[in-house]
Amino acid sequence: MKILGATLLSCTVALTSLAADKVHTIKFAHVVAASTPKGKAADFFAKRVEELSDGKIKVQVFPSAQLVDDDRVFGALKLGNVQMAAPSFSKFTPIVPQFQLFDLPFIFKDEAHLHKVQDGEVGAALKDLVTKKGFVALDYWDAGFKHFSSSKKPVVVPDDAKGQKFRIQSSKVLEEQMKAVGGNPQVLPFSEVYSALQQGVVDATENPLSNFYNTKFHEVQTSLTLSNHGYLGYLVVVSEKFWKGLPDELKKHVTQALSEATTFEREETAKEDAHVIAQLEKYIADGKKLEIIKLDDAQKEAWSKAMEGVYPKFYDIIGKDLIDKTINAK
Repeated sequence: MKILGATLLSCTVALTSLAADKVHTIKFAHVVAASTPKGKAADFFAKRVEELSDGKIKVQVFPSAQLVDDDRVFGALKLGNVQMAAPSFSKFTPIVPQFQLFDLPFIFKDEAHLHKVQDGEVGAALKDLVTKKGFVALDYWDAGFKHFSSSKKPVVVPDDAKGQKFRIQSSKVLEEQMKAVGGNPQVLPFSEVYSALQQGVVDATENPLSNFYNTKFHEVQTSLTLSNHGYLGYLVVVSEKFWKGLPDELKKHVTQALSEATTFEREETAKEDAHVIAQLEKYIADGKKLEIIKLDDAQKEAWSKAMEGVYPKFYDIIGKDLIDKTINAK
């Protein structure tokens, strides 16, 4: 019996040691280039979490939809084929309609207000809704504030939108946003937008600066209005199955590394915006046809007033309480 007991004890110690030495692999899939703020932040996270965990967590980053695109990533997370992803908010709205909150025009005053919302009560409530759907929601990352552009007429005051065909993402909020100012919303896949602008199928767009510049929309648009009227972002999520199997000590390393990566990603997005403006100004200085217009506070207020009727139409879907808390976040 003593021999058997000693053998069992020895096996238990060995198994415990193996568990402690186990390396946990995270496949982090995203759809943008490694050179973008999101791509850089994913790589930052991979390096940092390996450092914090002394190599017990290894992260393999798959940019540019190399492993899976965002339309199929939720299934991959459920199956455990992917452990981490950072889909855009629009991908969450079919499972959590309240994410349409981020589509509401002029709901965020500036970046500071936006991040207070995301990192506060409203952001936590939205993450809880995602977690209830079987994914562990962690941190919000920026794509950036959206701006209007056009090849037909500069979009400066709300009346300028009348009759213009605006390409939008598939979103009921964005449809109502453009209708509120007399625009004609056209839902098109992002990959088709350049040719649609070039051929006059649509006149105008709304995009973060990085999307506008990196997809060369400045070549087929004659004006860019720095309106900051809307926002695009990402939510970093983890496979529930993977998370449940991760020791608590390693979970702490993941959340710390991701928190640092979130700060890094937001800073990189701000740098990218400044870089894009500088490049566009150089493009204009070279004699190219593009006008950059910056809205002042009074002009933004006029747009906000013109679009405020959109909010009540989504009280039942998003929740008036959630909208009010967003507006009043401090």
